[in-house]
Amino acid sequence: MGILYKFLLDFIRELSGMNFLAKPTAAFITMVAIILLAWFAHFLTRKIILRFVSRITKRTKTDWDDILVKNKVFRGLAHVVPALILYYSADFSYPVLHQELSELEPAAVEILSKDYYFSLMAFLLKVSKFYFTLIIVFVANSVLNAALEIYNTTAYSHHRSIKGYVQLVKILVFFMAGIMIISVLLGKDPTVLLAGLGALAAVLILVFKDTILGFVASIQLSANNMVNIGDWIEMKSHNADGTVTDITLNTVKVQNWDKTISTIPTYALVAESFNNWKGMEESDGRRIKRAVSIDMSSIKFCDSAMLSRFEKFELIRDYVVQKEVELKEHNKNLSDEDFISGRHQTNVGIFRRYLEVYLRQHPMINLDMTFLVRQLNPSGKGLPIEIYVFSKVQEWADYESIQADIFDHIFAVIPEFELKVFQEPSGTDISNINLGV
Repeated sequence: MGILYKFLLDFIRELSGMNFLAKPTAAFITMVAIILLAWFAHFLTRKIILRFVSRITKRTKTDWDDILVKNKVFRGLAHVVPALILYYSADFSYPVLHQELSELEPAAVEILSKDYYFSLMAFLLKVSKFYFTLIIVFVANSVLNAALEIYNTTAYSHHRSIKGYVQLVKILVFFMAGIMIISVLLGKDPTVLLAGLGALAAVLILVFKDTILGFVASIQLSANNMVNIGDWIEMKSHNADGTVTDITLNTVKVQNWDKTISTIPTYALVAESFNNWKGMEESDGRRIKRAVSIDMSSIKFCDSAMLSRFEKFELIRDYVVQKEVELKEHNKNLSDEDFISGRHQTNVGIFRRYLEVYLRQHPMINLDMTFLVRQLNPSGKGLPIEIYVFSKVQEWADYESIQADIFDHIFAVIPEFELKVFQEPSGTDISNINLGV
């Protein structure tokens, strides 16, 4: 390019005879030639590289190379050739000297300045270095994106997300690129700039506070396997109840069941409590924990007529008969008048036994897990009879259907035991009282 520049300089001077136009015109034409050559080299290199890479990717069975092509890694590498052309052509307007320019005599410098631009080389070198820095950033970003996508194709990605770490590396790459660009523009050593940033450490900590907290939290979440993409979590403090869709360095996105998106700071999952339903989804069942409140005024001892009717129910026939034999043996030394000193069956006790047998025979109840039918503390709202069992399925819709079917049956069968469900008085009840109904 130096030869071309010198040729154009002499040619324009001889052709026009205008010396003041020769130097800028020759420099402009030479720069246009450099740009065209760099563009053509980039075009040719990109075609060759992409064609070569596409042939290789078609022959391989792995998806890694396809992902690298998809993320434009090789397109970024194709920019190296025009950057090199620009870098090695930057001195076209600088004379060939065997000593420093500052060591020359002023008269010699003045003579050379008629043919050459001394400062143009420094400018083009800065442009080429800036170009190289952008290429490094682009390629590094593409490689990191490809690495993340490749990792997401593995089985480990469902248990360990590395997106936060990739984002941290990207921040470091962009930060170092920024330092390099500033050093190129100012003409300073980048190590000097890095040393000067030590005084700004406190400011940087404040600026990147969330990033630092998020990075530490990401390590803890990953190391302790606290949450992964696809987990169902519930965090009431952030109105989140749904599936984790994304885990980044600063935020965790949760798609709630109403299809809204909740964004939670990553460090909040470490600093605050949340429920992860992954354990339930990986277990053999899903808990059914619900109580029905019995009106305590309807609880009573069973008389012979009631016991005879209960003996007709297949599920509790054996229990009622065996229990009655046991109680008669226990009460044989008591007189008929001393009724309250003996043991007797109650309608609520038989009802509780009925629920146990009914649930044990239910095809969708997992008997290998916790199974309880129990009384809770009585209160002003009646006597709660709680069912604490596990269904065989975890899928939400099926689980709710099973639970609803069980309690549909319970509410319908309660009157057969001469029990009543407690229900707080409503407006209709009060109106009936006022009307004397």
